[in-house]
Amino acid sequence: MKAVRFHSYGDFDVLVHEESDRPQAGAGQVVLRVAGAGVNPVDASLRAGYIREVFKLALPHVPCYDVAGVITEVGDGVSDWNVGDAVVTWLPIDGPGAAAEYAVAPAKTLTAAPRTGDLPDAAALPSVALTAWQALFEHVGLTAGQTVLINGAGGAVGGYAVQLAAQAGASVTATAGAGSRDRVRSYGAERIIDYTATPLQEAVAGERFDVVLNLVFLSPAELTQLVDLVVDGGAFANTVPPGLAHTERGVRNLQVFGRSDAGQLAELVARVDAGDLKIHVAQRRPLTELRAVHEELATQKLPGKTVLIP
Repeated sequence: MKAVRFHSYGDFDVLVHEESDRPQAGAGQVVLRVAGAGVNPVDASLRAGYIREVFKLALPHVPCYDVAGVITEVGDGVSDWNVGDAVVTWLPIDGPGAAAEYAVAPAKTLTAAPRTGDLPDAAALPSVALTAWQALFEHVGLTAGQTVLINGAGGAVGGYAVQLAAQAGASVTATAGAGSRDRVRSYGAERIIDYTATPLQEAVAGERFDVVLNLVFLSPAELTQLVDLVVDGGAFANTVPPGLAHTERGVRNLQVFGRSDAGQLAELVARVDAGDLKIHVAQRRPLTELRAVHEELATQKLPGKTVLIP
């Protein structure tokens, strides 16, 4: 089969589109014919070796841990899934990924794919939607009537966070650029702050929020300024490490690390099928262009969530 792999850590040029052995299903696993593989910023950090102490990869490594596809092989001990089932999953980050024609997945991580929309686009759902869900409801404990500021609402996690917060009955203020403003508003944000036109601190001067969710990389000083926007005893949730060591005024300091959860993903898929949760894909790209996608990711020229098509 064709796959994109890197044999050593490094820059974009370590990504090679090449022949690779087709995976086989071991006990508790299935093999998927990949329909779409979602690209995430963490993929670039893994390739560069920045987080090799956290995620110990076996090289050569196939990147991309978000995948949608159709089961072609079922391993021993798998009884809940059959050949031909369309599924989505968040693969183990330290295992073989989905930037290939076929991928192997633990059966326990699988969720039936949305019945609506195109199957490849469902690869834009797993890790980012789960991170948004877990940040808002597991870490923060968001409830109806609370005020929420989502910093970075135009991104992949942000789009789901806005939808989920608004549907939970929260009042959502979101930062977004001109290119994503209308989409974020359609997701239920009551107010959009164009951070490219007006500094956030100036736009919300004198206000504080029950919850601030940060989804973009910021310096410690910038993170501290965000915490200043949280009410006493409120919650500050941050998805981008390293975060802050501590906060004051009783503000809960919540560092969010998303995880794969098949049950929660099934709930999110149900919302997609009900029309309550929108999947946004900025572009589909052929698998052969993954190196170029990583380069655009590094130079911030990537237009949004990208799904690779083998």
